[in-house]
Amino acid sequence: MSAGTYTPRPGAAPLPRMIAAQTALETRMLLRNGEQLLLTVIIPTLLLVLFSAVDIVDTGAGASVDFLAPGVLALAVMSTAFTGQAIATGFERRYGVLKRLGASPLPRWALMTAKTLSVLVTEVLQIVLLTAIAFALGWSPEGNPLSVLLLLVLGTAAFSGLGLLMAGTLKAEATLAAANLVFLLLLVGGGVIVPLDKFPDAVQSVLGLLPVSALSEGLRDVLQHGASMPWAQAGILAVWAVLGLGTAAKFFRWE
Repeated sequence: MSAGTYTPRPGAAPLPRMIAAQTALETRMLLRNGEQLLLTVIIPTLLLVLFSAVDIVDTGAGASVDFLAPGVLALAVMSTAFTGQAIATGFERRYGVLKRLGASPLPRWALMTAKTLSVLVTEVLQIVLLTAIAFALGWSPEGNPLSVLLLLVLGTAAFSGLGLLMAGTLKAEATLAAANLVFLLLLVGGGVIVPLDKFPDAVQSVLGLLPVSALSEGLRDVLQHGASMPWAQAGILAVWAVLGLGTAAKFFRWE
């Protein structure tokens, strides 16, 4: 060993390794949070079982679960990527966790990448669970799995950007209230449980531009009606993803 050389060599780890480590940490924190599990797993599961077993909302021809399952998958993505992530990140910012991360070699965009990747890991577990329950309730999906995967990834990017934007610009208490309010409003008016055609014609076109509406209707076109790829809904999600992630990257504050 030459003079002045230290082992291990001091300095920042390679960027991919930092992102992987932060992703693993974010995933463990997300899965250990009981309140987040209630929002991301239990509520979508209860809605799927309840509305499939009891004829509360007229979902049109066919089994109720065929209409509800795609919408509940979209709700699961929204609850994890938007609501849960916004609340958790908002309080991390309040308690100074993000401030300390800001002093580390981890770039701001890499932190956002790690949080989005941790959301994807959690969503895989959600989708496996909800799909198994839907099959037990008699669900018979159709369509191309690759189209479903693309819609889910676009939806995750869109909701993740919006959640990080909210958490990085508002106070933690405001984020908590706003995220839960948006969750409830989109649950009712986003085509998740109630079909969009039940709303007035003047409102339908506006609601159809919402990210949860685009995701739920896109998944429903593929899984219920066997469409190849709903490009209109995919385009809406892509626009939301670019706007959300781009704006969050610009205005996100560490403290």
